[in-house]
Amino acid sequence: MSGPYLIRGAVALPESELRWRFSRSSGPGGQHVNTSDTQVELRFDLANTEALPEVWRERALERLANRLVDGVLVVRAAEHRSQWRNRETACVRMAALLAEATAPPPKRRKQARTPRGIVERRLREKKQRGQLKRGRSGRGWD
Repeated sequence: MSGPYLIRGAVALPESELRWRFSRSSGPGGQHVNTSDTQVELRFDLANTEALPEVWRERALERLANRLVDGVLVVRAAEHRSQWRNRETACVRMAALLAEATAPPPKRRKQARTPRGIVERRLREKKQRGQLKRGRSGRGWD
């Protein structure tokens, strides 16, 4: 593997808490597929990790609740023919998932008030338009 995979800031995926499982992959590769375990399954115990700050961990558990199995986040990779490249892909995907899940919530948008002058101008223009249309009617022209 090419080194630590940063989640955000100085926090990285801890190698000691990653669990790997390999199996035979489907897809391209011919007879090579039948003999090598290239599919990678990466597991990270999110519920019991000490690597993430407590606030991040709680946020990630809440946001990834539908992806977790007993508090464990699972990522599979089988796109490449080599196990090493699939390991790289799985790590990058795991780090991206955790980065997105631990990101702080966006600031709430403060709704702006429409200035009084703009409201008054709009009402004045509506009144003028109405008078113009009323003036087009043929009433009182005899």
